[in-house]
Amino acid sequence: MPKLITKIDWYILRKLIGTFIYSLAIFLLISVVIDITEKVDDFMTNHLSLREIVVDYYFGFIPHILALLFPLFIFLSVIFFTSKMAYRSEIIAILSAGVSFRRFLRAYWIGAFLFGGILWLANFWVVPNANRIRTTFENKYLHSHDNQNTQFDRSTRIDSFTYVTFGTYDPNYGNGSSFVMQKVKGQEVVFRMRADRAAWDSAAKKWRLDYVTIRTMDGLKETWQSRQDTMIKIALTPKDLVEEKNMQEAMTTPDLRRYIQREAIRGAEGLNTYWVEYYRRTAAAAAVVVLTLIGGIIAAKKVRGGSGLHLAVGIVISASYIIALQFATVFSVKADLNPLLAVWIPNFIFGGLAFYLYRKAPK
Repeated sequence: MPKLITKIDWYILRKLIGTFIYSLAIFLLISVVIDITEKVDDFMTNHLSLREIVVDYYFGFIPHILALLFPLFIFLSVIFFTSKMAYRSEIIAILSAGVSFRRFLRAYWIGAFLFGGILWLANFWVVPNANRIRTTFENKYLHSHDNQNTQFDRSTRIDSFTYVTFGTYDPNYGNGSSFVMQKVKGQEVVFRMRADRAAWDSAAKKWRLDYVTIRTMDGLKETWQSRQDTMIKIALTPKDLVEEKNMQEAMTTPDLRRYIQREAIRGAEGLNTYWVEYYRRTAAAAAVVVLTLIGGIIAAKKVRGGSGLHLAVGIVISASYIIALQFATVFSVKADLNPLLAVWIPNFIFGGLAFYLYRKAPK
């Protein structure tokens, strides 16, 4: 019975893993140095210690930047070491020994699924938790000046029929003014509650309303009453009223799924941004497989330009992939393109390219 993984496969896998780790380490070092130079003034202004900077920020920043460019660095690493093998005629020797080109690509398949699986698991749990560390630090120390005016008007839908509006809301204190809650049946407002002030009671998990007026409409019949204050419990908390920038990136996949389902029940709009993030985490892992195969097929052919030509082609393909992904996601968020289709369009396009290149490659 033939071995599933032979010495040739191990040889290729070692080169793939070694080249990828080496290139990623260099890029990571450059990224951290550039990021430090950009934020050193903020670090010094806030009198942050080395431990706070490393633990509270870079422990979140590093996984974020690694996951962001993981597929592209796999792609460039594959092109680099495969091109070197082709230049030294190693691939010609392997094929001349009776190994088919399909069999030669087995190691690339194994490496692609190995790294794709690592990225998939990281995108589900590790990277979101890292993003939570990073965004918490940035909001506290780096972007705090952007939130000097903390009061804003806020409207939200808490279920299929009920709408809540704050004239102004201060997230620092969990209270607001000009509170209005309306229930709509068909095209008519059947209930309207207004309060001059609304404050969150963290102990009772309820809203305390002051100077309340309540109107109930039933066709031509209308009732009206007023109260000095009252307590109400609704499916709305201060946390729901504050939208953090890129908050979808800081949610684990189960949390993101629950959030989308809850907001969909409320009838919230603009959920395509969250759906794009949800589907992107799997599509990015699939992109590792697609780009690894494209890189292996392109670089396996010995050409006069050597590694330079292969890397140039690789950079063009990488840029094309990024552009295709950006266009698709923008169309999903702004033009209501199906989010699942949007994040998978680049994989379909480049998957077709991989199939075409394989058919044209010398066997």
